[in-house]
Amino acid sequence: MRRVLSFSYYNLPSHLKTCLLYLCIYPEDSTIDRDRLIWKWVAEGFVHHGDQGTSLFLLGLNYFNQLVNRSMIQPIYDRLGQVYACRVHDMVLDLICNLSHEAKFVNVLDGTGDSMSFQGNVRRLSLQDRNKDHQGTPLRNFTGISRVRSITIFTSAINIMPALSRFEVLRVLDLSYCNLGKSSSLQLNLKGVGHLVHLRYLGLAGTGIRELPAEIGNLQLLEVLDLKSNELQELPPAVGKLRRLIYLNVYLNKVVPTPGVLQNLTSIEVLMGLLVSVNIIARELGNLARMRLLLIHFKDGSLDLYESFVKSLGNLLHIESLYINCGSGETSFELMDLLGECWMPPVHLRKFVSWMPSQLSALRGWIIRDPSHLSNLFELILSSVKEVQQQDVQIIGGLLSLRLLWIQTTHQTQRLLVIGADGFRRMVEFRLDCGSAAQIKFEPGALPRAEVVAFSLGVRVAKEDGNRGFDLGLQGNLLSLQGRVRVYMYCGGARVGEAKEAEAAVRHTLKARPNHPPVHIEMKPRIAEVLMMTICVRTRRTDF
Repeated sequence: MRRVLSFSYYNLPSHLKTCLLYLCIYPEDSTIDRDRLIWKWVAEGFVHHGDQGTSLFLLGLNYFNQLVNRSMIQPIYDRLGQVYACRVHDMVLDLICNLSHEAKFVNVLDGTGDSMSFQGNVRRLSLQDRNKDHQGTPLRNFTGISRVRSITIFTSAINIMPALSRFEVLRVLDLSYCNLGKSSSLQLNLKGVGHLVHLRYLGLAGTGIRELPAEIGNLQLLEVLDLKSNELQELPPAVGKLRRLIYLNVYLNKVVPTPGVLQNLTSIEVLMGLLVSVNIIARELGNLARMRLLLIHFKDGSLDLYESFVKSLGNLLHIESLYINCGSGETSFELMDLLGECWMPPVHLRKFVSWMPSQLSALRGWIIRDPSHLSNLFELILSSVKEVQQQDVQIIGGLLSLRLLWIQTTHQTQRLLVIGADGFRRMVEFRLDCGSAAQIKFEPGALPRAEVVAFSLGVRVAKEDGNRGFDLGLQGNLLSLQGRVRVYMYCGGARVGEAKEAEAAVRHTLKARPNHPPVHIEMKPRIAEVLMMTICVRTRRTDF
């Protein structure tokens, strides 16, 4: 087997050999995040431009897929069948670690006594110190640290990290999920980061930092800045000097950018987690014409702010994934109305996620004007839609690339929605919650590939409209179910007996299915609450 693996390795193109060898920085049995790995390849200089218009990340993605296709790495899939990570087989890892050792490509310190030698020219370090009591003597005595180009530190090894001032040509510094916060006993801080003028990748996700030093503006070559899951509240003006920045992630922080910062980051392709509260910041987004992925939070909503955002969105012609959230408690449908009237999604759009009040009139407008603009839409989440009409179901069902749909309505008026057999042919995950005002029925052959399904049932509406047996068309349908079926059963206005009857009918139908999917019926309100409401109503009727 080793000969076969060696043969496969030596048949790789040189750029794929380099990318594969890099995987020995990860400990055995690691789940390796695909995107994070590709950005590291980019920062290391392993990914080379085919032409000036091609995204380095997309080229790196092609490298990753080639390694998967050649069975050199094992892909890990999400629930929609998309690769999000990989693993390296033990035998492949053993091979590349030996090859890396011979070529002095990566040096690993794992604290087990089997660490690779630190003698000679060390270019890349992986600190995996499994022995948490290890005192780090090898690094204190190691004189070649100044020539290290890349260092990746795993959480248990952070205490043997040398001072940043000792590095002179560092391109990659990954401290992700190491404790650098106030509770850390670590003496390391980021005050020396401005010295690392060759740095391309700075990974500080989940480190507990609360602010960035102003000297981060010295990192003129920085391409990737990962700050997610920290306690940051602002991006200092110095970040605006990072004109080569391609990736900026401040997700799960409460970061408000200083006005003027974004307008200079014209190389940005991925921007995640910014909190937008003023028009000037929304307008600056329009300068980021290379954007492929945007995740944005609105602190509160105003028509002027939304107009500025939609106008900027019109300049982002390469957008593939758009996530919009609003922290305001007010119900306003203005943004989606503006999107429907003033913005036409580019044909590249694959994901559209809105966690704020929205209208489906926008979607209708896009389809009517040019259906091809949504031909690649893969994921659609609208968490607070005013209502869904049968026309909307037919329109969405006709989106041939759609794999995930999640819609929740707030003011439903149409009492019956039918999921036909001619739509949603490739849907993998289907969630439609129309509250208490509607029932959802499935025609024979509906959702042929759906593995996860969630839908609502208004018990009172079903009874009033003659569906006394609560037949939702589930018999003989949904043959690909693998995950849990979730039913949101709205019992408001129904009697306790009707609620129990509806639950029993739906559960019986689903339990009889050949694939026996797990069933979760969520009563809203619960039976006990329905019983209490019934008693209260009867009491009021007899109360003189």
